[in-house]
Amino acid sequence: MTFDELKDKALTLPLSPGVYVMRDSSNQVIYVGKAKKLKNRVSQYFQDSAGHSPKTRAMVAKIRQFDVIVAASEFEALILECSLIKRYQPRYNILLKDDKGFPYLRLDMSEPYPKITMVNQLAHDGASYFGPYGSRGVTQNLLDTIRLALKLPGCSKQFPRDQGKGRPCLNYHMNHCRGWCQPERTQQEYRQTMEQVKQLLSGNYKQLLRELEQEMQAAAENLEFERAAELRDRRKAVESLGQKQLVTAAAQADTDVVGFAQTAAKSCFVVLHYSGGNLLDKEMDILPYQENVDAAVSSLVKQYYLARGIAPKVVLLPVEMEDGQLFSDLMLQNSGRRTYFRTPKRGDNVQMVELAQENARREAERVTSKAERISGTLQRLGKMLSLDTPPRRLEAFDISNLAGTDIVASMVVFVDGKPDKQGYKRFQVEGLAGQDDYASMRQVVARRFRHYCQGDAGFAEAPDVLLIDGGTAHAEVARQVLAELNLEIPVFGMVKDNKHRTRALVTPAGQEIALDGTPGVFALIGSIQEETHRFAITYNRALRSKRLRHSQLDDIPGIGPKRKSLLLQRFKSISAIAQAGLPELENILPADAAAAVYAHFHQEES
Repeated sequence: MTFDELKDKALTLPLSPGVYVMRDSSNQVIYVGKAKKLKNRVSQYFQDSAGHSPKTRAMVAKIRQFDVIVAASEFEALILECSLIKRYQPRYNILLKDDKGFPYLRLDMSEPYPKITMVNQLAHDGASYFGPYGSRGVTQNLLDTIRLALKLPGCSKQFPRDQGKGRPCLNYHMNHCRGWCQPERTQQEYRQTMEQVKQLLSGNYKQLLRELEQEMQAAAENLEFERAAELRDRRKAVESLGQKQLVTAAAQADTDVVGFAQTAAKSCFVVLHYSGGNLLDKEMDILPYQENVDAAVSSLVKQYYLARGIAPKVVLLPVEMEDGQLFSDLMLQNSGRRTYFRTPKRGDNVQMVELAQENARREAERVTSKAERISGTLQRLGKMLSLDTPPRRLEAFDISNLAGTDIVASMVVFVDGKPDKQGYKRFQVEGLAGQDDYASMRQVVARRFRHYCQGDAGFAEAPDVLLIDGGTAHAEVARQVLAELNLEIPVFGMVKDNKHRTRALVTPAGQEIALDGTPGVFALIGSIQEETHRFAITYNRALRSKRLRHSQLDDIPGIGPKRKSLLLQRFKSISAIAQAGLPELENILPADAAAAVYAHFHQEES
C-alpha cells in the first residue's frame, strides 16, 4: 500500500481500544502497539513527520501494510500487545536482550542417579523444581554451595557408566567431592544424599539436621569414626546453608527498584531487589540509545516481569508508567499477586530510585567507548538541529573588546567532537569607530567566508554547522552574510543563562533548542562556547597589553630596547625624559641619539 492508502485506511479505524501490527514489504512484523482509540493513534503515524522521532520516521518509511485487532477493553489490548511482542520480537519495539524467566533448580528423582541442574522455565515432566531465583549468578552460586556442602559431583562423568573407571579427580583430593565415581560408593548412598538435597531446597533443613544427627550418633556407636566425622561435617554445612535460608532475590524481595540511564550511544536498564530494606541482588541489560525514556522504561518493565511470571509487592520506577494500573491487574491475573508500580516523589524511596539510576548510569558509561560517545553525541546534535547527517566540522565565532577598543574575534574549530587547534583563526576588527558587536560579527564572518570562496589556504574547508556566540540577532547577521555569498550553511546562536553558562541554541528565526535534556550535547556545546570565548579574550588581552607597553620612546629613530631601558633607569619616567636638557641626554646616549630624543620632545619649540 502507498503512504496515502495507509493514511486513508487509518482514518477508517474505529475509536475503540485495540492493538495495531505494522508490517514491511516482506510482510514481516516490524512494530506492535496498543491504543485506547485505534483511529487516533494509528493515524498519527501518517500525519506530518516533523514531530516524529528519527526512529519513528524510519519505521513509517518501511510500513507497507498494517492490521488491527479490536479489543473489548484497554486491559485486553495490553495483554494482546505483550503477547504479540513476545511472539514476533519486532525490530522497532524496545526489546530486552534476555527475556528468560527467573532460573529454577531441577531435580528428577525418577532417574537412577539424579542430577540437580539449572533451568529457565518450569516443565510438567514429573521432576521437582525449586525457585524461582533472582539471576543466573545467584542460582549458580547456590548450586555450587550445595555441591560443596554435600560433596556432590561437579564433573561430567555419567553414572553408573563411568563408575570404577579411572582414578578420582582433583575435586576428590581437595575434599570437594566424596568420589562418587569410585566402586565403593553405592547407588543407594548417592540417592540418599540427593534426598537430602531435596529436603534442603524444600526448606526442611531442621528435619534434615535431626536425621544427620541420628546417623552421626549411630556411626559413632558402631565405632565408625571416619563415617561419623564425615556426617558431622555435612551437618555443619547443612546448618550453615539453612541459616542462610536459601531464598532468592526474586521470591524474597518485597521491593524492586528500576533504574534507567543512557549515554549518547548506549542505555542501561537496571533492577535492584530489596528485602526488608536490604539490597539482595542486581540485574541489568544494555540496550541501544532510546529516544523516548518513558516509553522505554514502560516497555522494558512489562517484558521483564511478564517473562519471569513473578514480581514483588512494590516496584519503584524512575518515571511514570502510563498504564501501570492495567499492568498491575495483568500481574495479578498471571501470578495471583498484585504488584504496585509507583514513582516516588519524596522520602527514602526517592533515594532508592536515585541509587538504581546511578547504577544504570555507571553501567551505561562503562560499556560506551569514547568513540561511541562522541559519535552518539554528534548524532543527537544532528537530529536536534534537523540535519540530514551528523555534523562533523563545527565552527564557532565570538567577539571580544574592552570599552570599544582592541576589538577582536575568534574562530575555533571542532572536528569529530574534538578541538582542531590548527584550524583556529584570530581576526582584528577594522574600521569601526566604537563598539558594535553586530557589525563586528558581520565583518569577521564575511572575511572568513570570502577567503573560503577564493580557496585561500587555511580557509578551504566549510563547516557543517556555524555557531555564533550570542542570540537571535547575532545568528541572523551571520545568516545574511552567508546568503549574500550564496552559501547554505546552518547557523545557530549559542545562548547563555544569567550565570554565563550555555543554555540553548537558537535559530536566526528565534526558535530555541533546549540542551539540558541531552547531557552529551549540552557538554559539547558548552565546551565549544567556552573555548571560543577563551580564544577571543586571550587575543584581546594580548593586543591590549602590547598597546599599553608601547611608549613615545618607541617612535624615536635610533632608540631601541637597550637605550630605552637606559633612559628609564636614569630619568624614571617619560615626563622627566621630556624635560631633560641635551647635555643630560648626551651623558648616557651617543650625540646623534641624544639629539633625536631632545628633538622629539621639543618639536614645537623648534
